[in-house]
Order: sequence, then C-alpha cells, then structure tokens
Amino acid sequence: MIDGWEDAGMPSSSLAAAADTAHLLRRGFALEWATLGWNVVGIVVLAIAAISARSVALAGFGLDSLIEIGASTVVIWELSGTGEERQRRALRLIGVGFALLAAYLLVQSTLVLVSGHHPRHSVLGIVWTAVTAGVMFALAAGKARTGAALGNPVLQTEGRVTLVDGLLAAAVLLGLALNAAMGWWWADPAAGYVLVYYAVREAREIFWGEH
Repeated sequence: MIDGWEDAGMPSSSLAAAADTAHLLRRGFALEWATLGWNVVGIVVLAIAAISARSVALAGFGLDSLIEIGASTVVIWELSGTGEERQRRALRLIGVGFALLAAYLLVQSTLVLVSGHHPRHSVLGIVWTAVTAGVMFALAAGKARTGAALGNPVLQTEGRVTLVDGLLAAAVLLGLALNAAMGWWWADPAAGYVLVYYAVREAREIFWGEH
C-alpha cells in the first residue's frame, strides 16, 4: 500500500506526517467537545447549587462556564478549517472571552466583598467545583500538548482559558470550604482578584502581543 503511494509521488514520510496530523486533530476535537459537554452539564448543576445556597460565587461560576462554552465553540470552528485569517479571527474571539472573564471576576468579587454576602453551605457546590478543577486542569494540559504538536496557537490559547476555568473552580472551592469550616466568606472573592490579573494579561497578549 505504501509502495503504491510512493509510486504516485507520495513518500511514506509524508503519509506518516499526514496521519499524525489527523490523529492530533481528532484529539483536539475530542478535548474541545469534552470541555463543551462538561460545561453544559455544569451550568445546570451550578444553577441548582447556587439557588439552594444563595451563593453569588456559584452563580458567577456558572456564568464563567458560558464563556468557556463560547471559547470551545470557537476552537471547534477553527479546527474545522484552515488559513491564517481564520486563526487570527479565532484568537480575537478567545481574547474577547478572556476580557469578559476578567470583567466578570472583577465585578463579582467586588460586589461580594462590598455587600458582605454570606452564602449558605453547599455540599453539591463543593463536590462539583472540586471535580471540575481536576477535569479542567487535565483538559488544559491536553490542549497545551496537542496545540503545541499541531503548531496551533488557537488551541494552545484556549487551553489557557480552560486553565483559568480550573483555577477559578479551585478558588470557588477554597472559598466554599473556608466558609463552611471557618466562616471565611470573603476568601473566594479575594482569590478572584488574582485571576483577574491573569485573564487581563492573556487578553493583552492576544490583542497586542506577537500573535
């Protein structure tokens, strides 16, 4: 079979490279669909947990899941085609996602601190954010490796959106745990300010960096 391709002008090395690229693309699609599916389910779970606990942080994390859904949709669209203009447009859309995430974190953290809102304890919220943090970190690592192997900056950049999502889940988890154990209701919004800096830095890199 390989000899036939070689006779037609297609060397075996080119066939192997094409097969590797196809495999990496399938992995990229799988990572994005997994992220998309997880966050769709997460919106429902977080809505239930936020309403029962009257938690602003959990409600806000549900809004963050919408941003991650948007970013994953952008990457699925970008991986379905080719061209530098398509990549640039996808990167700009992800940059907008980072900017929205930074704005959301800034507003939510400030409102919670100013209002002194004390949410109820939420076992469902603690369990979901703990599992979500682990899942998002694993997906982010997979996107970083796959994007680097493909030479695809869009997949790599969206992987950092997923990383921020995992960090946010960890911050919300820490806030929920400290509130439940010690009554430290302010821990979650305080951690949110750290993530604001990270999200703003990523947005600036996309819009004004070497991309």
